Amino acid sequence: MSDIFNITRGSRELLRDELSALTTEAIREDLRDLDTLSTLRIVTLMNEQDQTVPPAVAAVLPQIAAAVDDIAERMRQGGRLIYIGAGTPGRLGILDASECPPTFNTDPSQVVGVIAGGDGAIRIAVENAEDDEQGGADALAELDVRAADVVVGISASGRTPYVVGALGFARDRGALTVALACNGGSTIGRGADHVIEVVVGPEVIAGSTRLKAATAQKLVLNMLSTITMVRLGKTYGNIMVDLRATNEKLRARAERTVMLATECSAAQAEDALARSNGSVKTAILMVLRGLTADQATTAISATTSLREALATAGPV
Repeated sequence: MSDIFNITRGSRELLRDELSALTTEAIREDLRDLDTLSTLRIVTLMNEQDQTVPPAVAAVLPQIAAAVDDIAERMRQGGRLIYIGAGTPGRLGILDASECPPTFNTDPSQVVGVIAGGDGAIRIAVENAEDDEQGGADALAELDVRAADVVVGISASGRTPYVVGALGFARDRGALTVALACNGGSTIGRGADHVIEVVVGPEVIAGSTRLKAATAQKLVLNMLSTITMVRLGKTYGNIMVDLRATNEKLRARAERTVMLATECSAAQAEDALARSNGSVKTAILMVLRGLTADQATTAISATTSLREALATAGPV
């Protein structure tokens, strides 16, 4: 028992040394009296700290752009975008993935979020799951990750074993790998095809990376998915033309989208959507080019871009 305890203690000492080197774990000495401050002062401090996140993201925009271009190319070839992380990063990946189908009409299998500990960890923390390096590899094996896919490993510390294992497995399968961390020189960045390290510095509450680090990760994920979808023709200008009208709000938005893109009346938009089986792209093409639903569907199927379909169809 003593030998096992000594080994465990030695591992913890090594881990403490690793954590002490991370900026996300650093303690702000000027905030040692945080709990004695007024609520307004603490709110102000947090707001001031939040304002440092966008500049940190701005510092890595070239890396984000390069990753987007490669992600879009893989997805054009039928690959999937897979986010994987533990705790808050895992939840952020799942959030981003879950919003792609209604926003961009993607199949749920195209953008996938994976969290250490399984779906139950979305609501209730499974803290020890992040230490399972093999678990990360097993999760991607279950998804049958292939060379066409993209795996984005998300870890605030940049050293989460679960994510390390996942990215290692993805590399072995030939998948494109992206490491998203909030510390420089991250472990997950070693060997990744794209390394995005948004260094946000110490948190107001030391080590609480659900704060600035999570905000930074959310901003980056917004860019990765949104701009990838723009590159895949899911928008027309800055208008969502591939949204899925699954409720009354989205049906109203679909009608408004057709009206904005074509300057037609509400009645025309409603009629075109009804005849196009709810396809915003098809409805827009019908209105702008005077095509039947079948003709517009054929034109759209030849390209993923509404702009290209409009150019091919020519003027009315």
